[in-house]
Amino acid sequence: MAVTAPSMHSVPDGSEVVATSAEAAALASPPLLILDAVTNFLDSHNLGSGPLSWAQIGDGQSNITYRLERGGDVFVLRRGPRPPLPRSTHDMVREARIQQLLRGRGIPVPAILAVCEDESVLGVPFYVMTFLEGLVITNTIPPALSSAEQRLATSNAVVDTLVQLHAVDVATGDLASFGRADGYLRRQVERFSALWDINTTRSLPDVALLGNWLADNLPASQQASVLHGDYRPGNLMFHPSAPARVTAVLDWEMAAVGDPLADLGYLTATYAQPDNPPSPLELTAVTRNPGYLTRGQLISRYQEQTTLSLDALPWYQALALWKASIFCEAIYTRWLKGERPNDTLFAPTLEDGVPQLLAQARVFAGLSPAAAR
Repeated sequence: MAVTAPSMHSVPDGSEVVATSAEAAALASPPLLILDAVTNFLDSHNLGSGPLSWAQIGDGQSNITYRLERGGDVFVLRRGPRPPLPRSTHDMVREARIQQLLRGRGIPVPAILAVCEDESVLGVPFYVMTFLEGLVITNTIPPALSSAEQRLATSNAVVDTLVQLHAVDVATGDLASFGRADGYLRRQVERFSALWDINTTRSLPDVALLGNWLADNLPASQQASVLHGDYRPGNLMFHPSAPARVTAVLDWEMAAVGDPLADLGYLTATYAQPDNPPSPLELTAVTRNPGYLTRGQLISRYQEQTTLSLDALPWYQALALWKASIFCEAIYTRWLKGERPNDTLFAPTLEDGVPQLLAQARVFAGLSPAAAR
């Protein structure tokens, strides 16, 4: 078997990320990509032929994605981090399944080509999907979509794709058994409340205060929908030319069936606009520029296309930032313990960033800073 990329490649924590099976046996921790094992898997599913080359896509903070190329064919492999994995997280089989179901309902997602449930191959399940060419908009405005008209069209497409997702029928067919919508919001509050103490080394009283407020003010869900769970412009792929249109919704790790306003709350609470305070979750800063919809305009466009009441939306926005503070704290704690030694850009900012998220959540909850102390 020929491999065109170097066989050994280190990641920031000092462990090997890519190796052959023979090399993997001598390593203290398993590599993330075992080249000959992946090649054999691709062969068994008739996915390309010849030498394998690879490149990591994204920063790999959670699940890890690779671009694979063989003989002119390009694929994407997505896997979870090294085990042991927390219960019910990084479920690649489930992530692949929701995309297969949604693709059949007309939602723009990559085609899933093969799913591997056999953990002996890479140590965790993984799946392979089509590689799509397109634009992911984060900190730079693509020239093709830079005009005022296309900035507006980009914003509109973000909202319209979310509306399309939430309109998918989850009462019938395979999606009916994908998740349990009843009690979704209460389970979210209870689950994340339980995660704080095991993921922190410091005391931030706002976490318990907001958790209690969320539990005491739980809104009644009006509808069951597919939830993306991390819906934001940076998880959308746009066509490389105008007019602006979404060609794929990416990163389905947090997908569920539940209250659709949880997605809208997350999108709008983390949305960057000129008057926003800084936030660790400002992952698509371009929307601070003129021409993109404001948070209020995003909400209005969504409201125009749904019969749902948005009166309780501030609760969902507070929920989004409170949950974000808890999973960001887990990253910060790992960094303090030396488990992310080369993370010099993100984790160090969370000493102040997590309290910032909590402060912004208080605003949506209508809790004054004094009340939260």
